[in-house]
Amino acid sequence: MKTGRAALLSPPHATPVQPGASLQPAHICLALTLAAVLIIHLPTVSAIVTLWIRSATFTHGFLILPVAGWLIWRRRAQLATVARRPWPPGLPLIAALGAVWMLSAVASVQVLQQYCLVLTGIAAVATVLGRALATAIAFPLAYTLLTVPFGEVLMPALIDFTARFTVALLQLIGIPVFHDNNFIALPTGNWAVADACSGLRYLIASLALGMLYAGVNYHSAGKRLIFITISLLLPILANGLRACMVVLIGHWSNMKLASGVDHLIYGWVFFGVVMAMLFWFGAYWRDAEPAAQASATGVAPPQVAPTAQFIRVAVAIVALSAIWPLLAALVLRAPSDATAEPPLTLAAPPAPWRASPMRAGDWHMLHKGRPQRVSQRYSDGQRTVTLQLTWYRHQSEGAELLAQVQRTVVSGAPQWEEVSAAQRTVSVAGRRLAIRQSVQQAANYKLLVWRWYRQGGVETASPQLLKLLLAKAKLSGGNDGGAEIVVAAAYDDQPANAEAAMRDLLAAMLPAIDQGLRHVDR
Repeated sequence: MKTGRAALLSPPHATPVQPGASLQPAHICLALTLAAVLIIHLPTVSAIVTLWIRSATFTHGFLILPVAGWLIWRRRAQLATVARRPWPPGLPLIAALGAVWMLSAVASVQVLQQYCLVLTGIAAVATVLGRALATAIAFPLAYTLLTVPFGEVLMPALIDFTARFTVALLQLIGIPVFHDNNFIALPTGNWAVADACSGLRYLIASLALGMLYAGVNYHSAGKRLIFITISLLLPILANGLRACMVVLIGHWSNMKLASGVDHLIYGWVFFGVVMAMLFWFGAYWRDAEPAAQASATGVAPPQVAPTAQFIRVAVAIVALSAIWPLLAALVLRAPSDATAEPPLTLAAPPAPWRASPMRAGDWHMLHKGRPQRVSQRYSDGQRTVTLQLTWYRHQSEGAELLAQVQRTVVSGAPQWEEVSAAQRTVSVAGRRLAIRQSVQQAANYKLLVWRWYRQGGVETASPQLLKLLLAKAKLSGGNDGGAEIVVAAAYDDQPANAEAAMRDLLAAMLPAIDQGLRHVDR
């Protein structure tokens, strides 16, 4: 009677079995599926690991997957009773993620490719093992998103906040201070909030540690969210306080202390103290461990679908994942262009402007690949403005307008650093231009820079719009060439003088620029 009754209570196509050996086929199918997805997207995986190795900011990435696995393993007793059944509605989600991955591959948006890959892995877990199990391990699965090396885009905002926060505290104390972008001048010496002082490393480390602490010590989603939010905000404030204390130590010691590598060491010690205090306070609200599970003989075994169902859904996931890289390869194949590449030229300027070659010490916009370039200095006898045109006939990953180039340090040459940037709209000769305005600085030499792009007949300063236009051109088989226009002028204290000179030069040269870049709109 007991056997027949148990069979009647069992869902269709599911067999109650002991978790020890019967769940093995499901786990094998999942492991093989995830391995296949990673192999299919090997270039994306390689890009992630390369950033882990290259950047000290993201070396924590090597620990994320093992930690997520440990978070799942420590809940193995509770998970042993959760049903394992494939979840077919996850297949459309995987297909959608694949489509977004393809679009980001066509537009060369690496960070979006990487997030799509990790989300595909999470969706694969839910699709193979079922929504119930994926819900039970939702937090460890979300933790795997930290494998994506993301955050450098926040660096300018963090540098600006740290500089302003430091200046505000110094003024509150009563110390005279001069603030210009990320440079801070005191009577005893000058300071600059560099990339290493932005607090990005503290922020990312705090997020990783804070999520781990929340996952281990809290079971309520509300408590976890609150603690993770504090883990994000606290390092930003703490880094501002750390920067102020470094400046104060240097100021009070007449620049004998905290002016070298010792202030970086002090920063990590300070960060350790802050995190220890955060965990100490967080311990007061930790949740009690759930009650121990009953013995195996008293727990109903989980319902597990037949092995054939896991195999079918695993094959479907692999097939869906493989389609998009193939389509991306077809779209990104090298164009067969037999016509000669037209030269990029720029007509002579009208009087009173006179053109001359740029000098070795001038600031140059750097690009990867081998685009055509025209770079000139223009002078009207009193003011000097540089104009740089860059044109890619075809853009590809690593050879495109937005490909980042690391400036090399050359002994004796100016060491340029971007200290501020913002988007704005300017009016030149009755024409409105959306530009990205930045300030480049080398020692006390400051340069006001205007920069915008031309792609598919559209002028924009938005990198996001530029990527979308590039993806549209590649998908439609249109002209994927793109150009960048950069003007720059030096100034001392008032950038208005440089801005006036740049407006005057553009008013004189816009017709010549349009003619020189006529290839872009074809």
